[in-house]
Amino acid sequence: MANKKVLVVDDQYGIRLLLKEVFSKDQIHIYQASNGKQALEIIQKEKPDLILLDMKMPGMDGLELLRRLRKFDTEAKVIMMTAYGELDMVAEASRLGALTHFTKPFDIEELRSEVIRQLAS
Repeated sequence: MANKKVLVVDDQYGIRLLLKEVFSKDQIHIYQASNGKQALEIIQKEKPDLILLDMKMPGMDGLELLRRLRKFDTEAKVIMMTAYGELDMVAEASRLGALTHFTKPFDIEELRSEVIRQLAS
């Protein structure tokens, strides 16, 4: 898993911190963005292998970011995170290429094993 890059995009600092901590044991490079604009800058510069993307953020939400991502022709895999059971948004995210989604509060080990599985494939 060394040299793999994961970008965590979430407006909640606590979530970003938690995920950075969880993946530090796996020697995965973690990048953090608190909003869509920041995320786009990191994506263009660092080319992450996987993006953990919060659906609800102020300004550019997760779906808008996902739409823009697809225009860059990025290879990055995307896993959505949402605090809401919004099935229409989840369906839209799937159409835009998101692999799966986790509803907050998520099981951290479940999320970790899915991320590692995706990075390995």
